[in-house]
Amino acid sequence: MLSPYDLTNQTAYQRWRERKLAQAPTSVDNLIVEVNDPGNLSAHEHAALLQMCQRSNMVIYAAKQHNADKDIPRKVGTQFGLHDLDANWLAGEDGISSIQVSNTEDQSRQAYIPYTNKPIKWHTDGYYNTPERRIRGMLLHCVQSAAKGGENRLMDHEMVYLQLRDINPDFIRVLSEPDVMTIPPRTDDAGVARAEQSGPVFSVDENGKLHMRYTARTRSIVWKQDEVSLAAVAYLEQILAADSPCVYTARLEAGMGLLCNNVLHDRTAFTDNPESPRLLYRARYYDRIAGS
Repeated sequence: MLSPYDLTNQTAYQRWRERKLAQAPTSVDNLIVEVNDPGNLSAHEHAALLQMCQRSNMVIYAAKQHNADKDIPRKVGTQFGLHDLDANWLAGEDGISSIQVSNTEDQSRQAYIPYTNKPIKWHTDGYYNTPERRIRGMLLHCVQSAAKGGENRLMDHEMVYLQLRDINPDFIRVLSEPDVMTIPPRTDDAGVARAEQSGPVFSVDENGKLHMRYTARTRSIVWKQDEVSLAAVAYLEQILAADSPCVYTARLEAGMGLLCNNVLHDRTAFTDNPESPRLLYRARYYDRIAGS
């Protein structure tokens, strides 16, 4: 099959582009699918969720019944072929992270923004991982929302690719180079905890699926310094800053969850209710959603 991501294949790209634009959701409401029990989906519910993932690489489920069971994201993932969890060092023993404001005793998490109430800039998960640990699938399940704030903006990475390629195919070429984006090493008291990691922004996996590796942070990141690469990064920033119909704003409430092929997302700052603080379970997978 001819790849639409081959810069020399304009015919395949135009066919893919036309289909992608025609099926793109027009609002965040299109992304939301009501389900009864996300851990035990009916055939109809599963089909509806998968169809939206096929259109936009993401879907938001809204459960009619919900509880604080940490096994829910695992059960959801299993139903979509997601099994190979990225058990990163801040995740629990089960490989699933509890995303909440860390308490004063939890020094290991306090230095990392996801475990604070601060805003998080645009990124894809695991942008600092090695190619062998590429995050293809991701799930966020909300147990308790914040008293105020904590919204996410979401954008399909394929739509970013489309806009960049339309303006200048050379932007795709340079953003696909293996040294265009480098994350410096992370150190701790014991030395180097994570080695320096260079890699592309865009890559195509062994199944012909597009993957994006990106962070909008300006610290702890080094971009390749040639003129075209810097222009591509600048235009990518413009795309993410624009008031675009391709950007969806969602606030996950209790029982809701984001299932996606590691799309671009951010988070606004939030204020917690001390009696019921914001809590989300996050599962990262090396797998991609099956059938999408």
